[in-house]
Amino acid sequence: MTDQAPRKLCLICSKGNLDMAYPGLILGNAALGEGIETHLFFTFWGLDMVTKARFGDLKFTMLGNTAMHLPQAPMMPVPALMGAIPGMTKIATNMMRRQIADLDVPTVPEMLDQISAAGGHLWACRMTFDMLGLNMADLYDGVEDVISATNFIEIADGAQIIFI
Repeated sequence: MTDQAPRKLCLICSKGNLDMAYPGLILGNAALGEGIETHLFFTFWGLDMVTKARFGDLKFTMLGNTAMHLPQAPMMPVPALMGAIPGMTKIATNMMRRQIADLDVPTVPEMLDQISAAGGHLWACRMTFDMLGLNMADLYDGVEDVISATNFIEIADGAQIIFI
């Protein structure tokens, strides 16, 4: 038997759309379930995932999403330009929320609660935080601190890093 260092996973969450929030949250939750030390670093629009005023109402847009298709007709792509039609973001967001709920997948705030409760570490990016004029009261309570990229690099030492 070989001595192995404990596993560590660092996820960089850089996008705040509903469809881009779930990959990092699901991977983080799965890693914690496997006993892996897990850190999530929220930067740029990914900071919306932990900003109280926005994290419960993330949107999904078809605009610019060339892979968009309806679940009822997976082989028929939906033209991305349809996303420019007024009201389409709301329709697409509601459709995605229903699909997520139908699978019994928790909401973004509930996923953050699960990750925090399981010992996951949540970090906000200092530069983005300052750029957006936020303060700690604006952030989800489970965010441990606002840190610089340099601090995150130190935390990520020896970790598997995934950028989303």
